[in-house]
Amino acid sequence: MQTHSEIRLLLAILAPLVGAGLVMVAGKKPNLREAVSFVAAVTLFILVASLVPAVRAGQALHYTVFELLPGLSVSLRADSLSMIFALTASFLWVVAVFYSAGYMRSLHEHAQTRFNTCFALAIFGAIGCAFSDNLLTLYLFYEIVSVCTYPLVAHHQDEEGYEGGKRYLIYLTTAAKGLILPAMVLIYVLSGTLDFATSAHPGILPAGVHNGVIIALYACCILGFAKNGVMPLHHWLPGAMVAPTPVSALLHAVAVVKVGVFSTVRVMLYVFGSDLMARLHLGLPTAYFVSITILVGSIVALSKDDLKARLAYSTVSQLSYIILGVALLSPAAVEGGLFQIAAHAFAKITLFFCAGAIYVSTHKKKISEMSGLGRAMPFTFGAFAIASLSMIGAPPVGGFISKFYLLVGSLDAGSGGILAVLIVSTLLNAAYFVPVVYQGFFGDAPAADAGHHYGEAPLAVLIPLCVTALISVLIGIFPGLIMQFAQAAAP
Repeated sequence: MQTHSEIRLLLAILAPLVGAGLVMVAGKKPNLREAVSFVAAVTLFILVASLVPAVRAGQALHYTVFELLPGLSVSLRADSLSMIFALTASFLWVVAVFYSAGYMRSLHEHAQTRFNTCFALAIFGAIGCAFSDNLLTLYLFYEIVSVCTYPLVAHHQDEEGYEGGKRYLIYLTTAAKGLILPAMVLIYVLSGTLDFATSAHPGILPAGVHNGVIIALYACCILGFAKNGVMPLHHWLPGAMVAPTPVSALLHAVAVVKVGVFSTVRVMLYVFGSDLMARLHLGLPTAYFVSITILVGSIVALSKDDLKARLAYSTVSQLSYIILGVALLSPAAVEGGLFQIAAHAFAKITLFFCAGAIYVSTHKKKISEMSGLGRAMPFTFGAFAIASLSMIGAPPVGGFISKFYLLVGSLDAGSGGILAVLIVSTLLNAAYFVPVVYQGFFGDAPAADAGHHYGEAPLAVLIPLCVTALISVLIGIFPGLIMQFAQAAAP
C-alpha cells in the first residue's frame, strides 16, 4: 500500500507532463496556454514542497513504476539530495513561466506553443532525474531532457540555431550512450542492481571488483554526464546560447546543466560511495581535474564581450564547484558543493533574466554597449549586481555560503592546492562581473545612444528577476532548509 506522500511523489513527476499536454491543447489561445503553464508549474512546486516534512523527518519516499528484472526497475525516490534539486527546479519553473510569457510576447516570438510544451517536458525530465531511485531511471529521464530541449535550442530555426542545436544533441547523446550506457550495463552485471545506495558511504559495487575496472567506470560517469559542463565536453553549452534568453535560463539554472551535475553527484555518492572513493584516492584527482574547468572557464569568460557568452562560460566554471566540493569528500566541502546547486541556480537565472530584460528594452547584447544603462534600468542592473555578488561568493548572498563551506572543506581535506584554486577563481569571478555592473551604473553612455530614452523592461520581465535576486539574498541569510538537506546527504 502506497502512502499519500509516495503518491504525491508520482504526481509530482506527472504534473509537468500533463501540463505539456494541456499546453498543446490550448495552443491557439495564448492566454489560456500561458495560464495552463503557470498552473502546472505552481502545482508541481506545491507537490514537491508537500514532500519536505517527510524527508526532513528522515524518511526516504519510494514509488516503483514497474520492474523489468530483479534489481532493475523504473522507480522513484525522494531523499535529502533530490529535494535540493527538486525544490529549486520546481520553484524556478514558476518564475520562468511568468518571465517567458513577458519576454516572448515583447519580442513577438514565433512557435510559442511548441516553446511552452518543450519547456514543460524539459522540467518533466529534470524532476524525473531529481527523483530517480536508480541509475536506469536516471538515465531515461536524462535522455528525455536532452531530446526535449533540442527544439528550444534550435527555436529560431535559422542556420545558427540548427548548428547550435545539432552540437548540443551530438555532444550530450553521444556522451550518454557511449559512456553512461555501457558503464550502467557493467555496473548491473557486477552488482546485480542499479538501485542507488541508501546513504553516501557504501556505494553499490561489491568487494572484489578490480580497482582498474572501478576507475574506468568512474571516469565514464564523470565524463558521460556531459551536461555537467566539465571540459573538454563543454562546447555544447556556449553553442546553445543562440536560443532565446528564457531557454538560456532554463539550460543554465533550472534544468539541463543542473541535471548534469546532479546526476554526476548522485552517482559519485550513491553508486561509488565516499568510502570507495576514499579507498581508491579518487577524490582529489577529480577535484584537480574539474579545477581546470573552473579556472579556464573563468579566463575565457573574461574575454567575452557578448553578455550571454560571458554568462555561459561563467556557468561552465561555476558548475564544477559542485563536483569539486563533493570530490573533496570532507563534510563541509560536500555540503558547500550541494548548497551550490541552489545558490548557483537562483543567481544564474537572475543574470540571464537581466540579460533578457536588457535585450527587450534596448536590443543590446554586448557589454561594451551597455555603459550607462544601469542609470536607465536601475532595478535590472541592481538585480544583476546582487546575482554577481553570489557568483563571486560575497555576503550576504547565497553564493557566500557555498564558497565559505568549500574553503573550509578544502582546509579539512588538507588540500592547499584546491584552496588556491578557490581563491584565484573568486578573483576571476570578480574580474568578469564587476566591470559589467560598474560600467552600467557609472560609465558614460555611448554617443550612439543620444536621443534614446531607455527604461526598464515590461513588468512581466522585470518582476521575475527581482524575485530571484531577492531569494538569492534570502538563502544567503537563511540557508537553514537547504543546508539541512545538504548535511543529511553528505557522507
